[in-house]
Amino acid sequence: MEIDAAEFVISVGHPSQILADGLPEVAFVGRSNVGKSSLLNVLLNRKNLAKTSNTPGKTRSLNYYRVNSALYLVDFPGYGYARRTYGEQKRWAGIIDGYLNNQATLRGIVHLLDARHDPTAQDLEMIRWMQYAQKPFLAVLTKVDKLSGSQLKPRLDRTGAILREFEDLRFLPFSAKSGRGKKELWKWIQETI
Repeated sequence: MEIDAAEFVISVGHPSQILADGLPEVAFVGRSNVGKSSLLNVLLNRKNLAKTSNTPGKTRSLNYYRVNSALYLVDFPGYGYARRTYGEQKRWAGIIDGYLNNQATLRGIVHLLDARHDPTAQDLEMIRWMQYAQKPFLAVLTKVDKLSGSQLKPRLDRTGAILREFEDLRFLPFSAKSGRGKKELWKWIQETI
């Protein structure tokens, strides 16, 4: 997809702020520090549009990015990061649950998994939820550039074996460093919206 315009629009910290202007939306979910912001920057051909950090848990709201005035990419807070108060975790859960269950313009979900590690129990729970909710989704294995050529195939095979319990689950290797998988991800997004 050719990007003519990409802009940050709003950080949503309360369900009343969730946008409802009719544009299709694709949500990006995954554990803290899985590389969501880096992936978004690569997709949008921007270096720092989505803020990156070495510290997990920096994204604390739903961040909307408008692309070509035609769709939104919605960056979710990472899950699995424990250094948050119970109240904050509960508030996030309410916003996220409300969005995923009620947002009529949500067309699909990109679920990021770190290619270097086995999917966690929380990752598998998210996949089960997406299948139950019948939301179109694609698993994207990030950080493949951090694996050597001899490590990559066994890791992808192992992840594939773990995810085999989920029928028809597709996953896409992705590298923010080399851009591997970018074209295929945009193709999936365009088909989904």
